[in-house]
Amino acid sequence: MTDFETIATEMPEPGIMRIILDRPKSRNAQNTQMLCELNEAFDIGARDDSIKVIILAANGPHFSSGHDLAEQFEDQLHRLENRASTGSWGGYGKPGAESRMGIEKEIYLGFSERWRNIPKVTIAEVQGKVISGGLMLVWPCDIVIAADDAQFQDNTLLMGMTGAEFFNHPWELGIRKAKEMLFTADFISAEDARRLGGVNHVVPRGELSEFTMTLARKIAAAPGFALKLAKESVNVAQDHQGRRNAMDVSFALHQLGHSHNMQVHGAIVDPTYFKSRT
Repeated sequence: MTDFETIATEMPEPGIMRIILDRPKSRNAQNTQMLCELNEAFDIGARDDSIKVIILAANGPHFSSGHDLAEQFEDQLHRLENRASTGSWGGYGKPGAESRMGIEKEIYLGFSERWRNIPKVTIAEVQGKVISGGLMLVWPCDIVIAADDAQFQDNTLLMGMTGAEFFNHPWELGIRKAKEMLFTADFISAEDARRLGGVNHVVPRGELSEFTMTLARKIAAAPGFALKLAKESVNVAQDHQGRRNAMDVSFALHQLGHSHNMQVHGAIVDPTYFKSRT
C-alpha cells in the first residue's frame, strides 16, 4: 500500500480493503490533498483483482465535517497543478468562473462520480457528523452502515449555495425530505436516514466496525465478476431514472451560485452564514 498523509489504508482480510480518513483533529475536513489521496487509494483498490470490497471509514468522533474551508484557493491550485489529472476539463489557473468550475468538476463532482462507478463493492462505515462535503464521500458508496450516533447535514444553502456538488439528495432521501434537508439545514438522524433508504443498517457505535467487516466478509465470498455486473446493473437503472442529468444541471446551478456570491459578496459563498456563527 502507498504511504499517505491524510488517509490510511489496510488489508484486514483477503479480498477486503479499508480506507480510513485520518485528519481527526479537523474532524476529517477534506482538503485537496485528502481528496487526491483518497482518489489514489480507490484506484489502488479498483485495479487490484484480489480486492472485492472496499470499506471507507474514518478515525475520530466524526466521519467528516465537509470541505476544509480553511484551505486557500491558491493551495488548491498548487496541489492540482502538481498532480496528474483524472479529468479533462482543466482551466485551473484561468480567470473568472472557469478556474473554480474546473477544480470542482475535478475533485468534487468528478471524484465522487468516479468512486460511485468503480467496479468494486464499496461500504461506508459512518459515525458522528457527516456534513455537506462529507455526504459526497458517503453517497457514492454502494452500502452505508451507520452508528446510532451518526447524523447527516447539508448546510450549504445557508451559504447561498444549492447543495453539495454531488447532488444525490433526492435519490438518498426522497424528494420531500431532500427539500427539507436543504431548506432547513437540519441534521437527519441515522435512523431516519435508514427509514428513508439512505442507510442500510444502524448499529451501536461500539459494534460499527465489526458489523461492517462481517458484511464485507459475506460479500467478498461472492464471485467478483458477478459483483461487478450486479453493481453496474443497479447504477445504470438509477441513471436511467435521470440521476446523471439532474446531477449535471445541479452542478451548473451550483457554479452559478458561486458566481453570484462572488459578484455580490466578493466571496464564493455568502459570508453572512459565518458571521452569524461568530
